[in-house]
Amino acid sequence: MLRPLAATMTSPPPTEDEGTPVSVKIRERLLAARKRFHANDNIAEFIEPGELEKLLDEVELKMQGVLDSLVIDTDGDHNTRDTARRVAKMYLNEVFKGRYASQPALTEFPNAEHLNELMIVGPLTVRSACSHHLCPVIGKIWIGILPNEHTNVIGLSKYARLVDWVMGRPQIQEEAVVQLADLIIEKTQPDGLAIVMEASHFCMSWRGVRETDSKMLNSVMRGVFLKDANLRREFLSLIPGRS
Repeated sequence: MLRPLAATMTSPPPTEDEGTPVSVKIRERLLAARKRFHANDNIAEFIEPGELEKLLDEVELKMQGVLDSLVIDTDGDHNTRDTARRVAKMYLNEVFKGRYASQPALTEFPNAEHLNELMIVGPLTVRSACSHHLCPVIGKIWIGILPNEHTNVIGLSKYARLVDWVMGRPQIQEEAVVQLADLIIEKTQPDGLAIVMEASHFCMSWRGVRETDSKMLNSVMRGVFLKDANLRREFLSLIPGRS
């Protein structure tokens, strides 16, 4: 006697990680690889295809919980009805994109003309966030490079892309500039590198002491910029308003 079709069909066995939040899976890969995942680290290589969309859904759910705990009626308030989704998309796809997106592609050219004069790129716009309060950090950055015959030359727009990638993470300004300097040194191998960043911190103007006119200015000097005071002065004198 033939059994009914429905009785012969079985559901596929559940996978071991079925129902596990995608953030937990990503975290487990990072821990297994002994990789750091601080707020200013890039973790793109540990996110598998399709997981960023699932992470977006997870962040939306958690953000809705935050709004609920703040006693905001997102069902009755038309202005906040989709706020949880908007905030999740903002964090993952925009302001913290530098954590989840791979490094932008760089086209490198040999220094065929053996250029060895100071080159300055800037001001480039900085859009970041303080890792203490997740408040915006908005400012400008200037990059000075002294190439040599072995230096890899990259297009001017690529400096802007690298700045956007590194700064698009929660962090503190002092560490962000060092991280950017390390990356540019690795990619271009110049004789010297100088970076100056000036930014307004909303964690100081929007909250706390609420000092609206204060800015933070810091610099990183590498290679010949550390040894040659005249070169440092030349770089700083060529930055508009910073001489």
